[in-house]
Amino acid sequence: MAINVQAPDISGERQSGQDVRTQNVVACQAVANIVKSSLGPVGLDKMLVDDIGDVTITNDGATILKMLEVEHPAAKVLVELAELQDREVGDGTTSVVIIAAELLKRANDLVRNKIHPTSIISGYRLAMREACKYVDEKLAVKVEKLGKDSLINCAKTSMSSKLIGGDSDFFANLVVEAVQAVKMTNARGEVKYPIKGINILKAHGKSARDSYLLKGYALNTGRAAQGMPLRVAPARIACLDFNLQKTKMQMGVQVLVTDPRELERIRQREADMTKERIEKLLKAGANVVLTTKGIDDMALKYFVEAGAIAVRRVRKEDLRHVAKATGATAVSTFADMEGEETFDSSLLGYADEVVEERIADDDVIMIKGTKTTSAVSLILRGANDFMLDEMDRALHDALCIVKRTLESNNVVAGGGAVEAALSVYLENLAITLGSREQLAIAEFAEALLIIPKVLAVNAAKDATELVAKLRAYHHTAQTKADKKHLSSMGLDLMKGIVRNNLEAGVIEPAMSKVKIIQFATEAAITILRIDDMIKLVKDENQNDED
Repeated sequence: MAINVQAPDISGERQSGQDVRTQNVVACQAVANIVKSSLGPVGLDKMLVDDIGDVTITNDGATILKMLEVEHPAAKVLVELAELQDREVGDGTTSVVIIAAELLKRANDLVRNKIHPTSIISGYRLAMREACKYVDEKLAVKVEKLGKDSLINCAKTSMSSKLIGGDSDFFANLVVEAVQAVKMTNARGEVKYPIKGINILKAHGKSARDSYLLKGYALNTGRAAQGMPLRVAPARIACLDFNLQKTKMQMGVQVLVTDPRELERIRQREADMTKERIEKLLKAGANVVLTTKGIDDMALKYFVEAGAIAVRRVRKEDLRHVAKATGATAVSTFADMEGEETFDSSLLGYADEVVEERIADDDVIMIKGTKTTSAVSLILRGANDFMLDEMDRALHDALCIVKRTLESNNVVAGGGAVEAALSVYLENLAITLGSREQLAIAEFAEALLIIPKVLAVNAAKDATELVAKLRAYHHTAQTKADKKHLSSMGLDLMKGIVRNNLEAGVIEPAMSKVKIIQFATEAAITILRIDDMIKLVKDENQNDED
């Protein structure tokens, strides 16, 4: 029973029981319905216009949800869920939200049928553990069996739903090359693929197929002055995080001058301090100077005379990546312990060469042959900004997926294959249990089928028929020992048939699926546990006192 109480001692309203649950579920359904139509290779895009009229066109679940101003507290959980999936895996943001919402809806029906939330929660937990175990043990295939093509296929599967799906062959190769270029082994001997070392530069003009991969880290700025050399090799790079402008006194510092002739000397000294700093840099052997702040035009001539390249207003994150790739140390002040200003050559980073090149209409500084990790840049071309932004997001997803595939080495068939297999498996598991979790696990199994259903609906195919066929195949695969190979049957959404997706090359990293199930279940449980909502009202009197 639900009561809205205005309690005398708390200023606010309190809702409890079934009302809150239904509200939460409805809010989550609403969020899921927004991203639902963007799932799958034929998913449609969303156009989001924010309050100042900026337009974003995307079908990346995390991006859509981030741009929405979600008011409802339970729906916010789903938004955070999509962001978490984006951080952890990089792709599958839409699926995770859809599954979570479906789990909630079914849980709510169970609660209405007088099953206690605690039983449902423990049932969901059990189902989640079993599902993840089943994916790892039975459905996952080692990448070695499939070879390099599997990486390209993973990238293609990830891109299939995006704007660049039509050119996925071309982009998948770019992505796989880029990820393999940044391969490194860390101190513990593990092979890692830091995809942060892949810089994505967007340049207007030409068509999407004219995008290409550059060896080296590209900075989206030109040299600070025309007189500087276009190319420096070998490069010794200083990364600075402060102004190289005329030194000004700090705020609040007063200089009292009695003699007007002193003024000129003070000015001169201010100019000289910058000059000394630059001389220290050059003396340490730096011939490329990157700074996040400005460089005075007066100061630029010292660099020009020394034949060094100076770049001002470099983005902070770019500076960090360059520092990491070249082995430089980002310096925020020259002051040392003694109060003197020094710059040691050990703080410099090394690269084979630094060149300025023209890409499209922009000057770009390329840092090539970096010392510690190899850095690469993807130069994207495209007709307009919206297209470039969406390509950037699609490539980010694909890069993450390839990285995950390489690091975990396990893939599963895509196109609803895993969900259908798990659904059949969990249903059979539920029947064997004599405890009250049985119903919750059965609902969990049903809920997973939402993915193949939505995929089929978005592709304008008959969802009921396709999902039924799919389940029949998986049932055979799990009951008959000689039909194991049927466990990778998934949907072909172009033709509207069921096919073996491992052979067709529609694959995803197993880790992505496992995380989707884990995160969706956890989020559903979080919201399901809520049975009371107290909304506090702002107290008017307090504001007056403040």
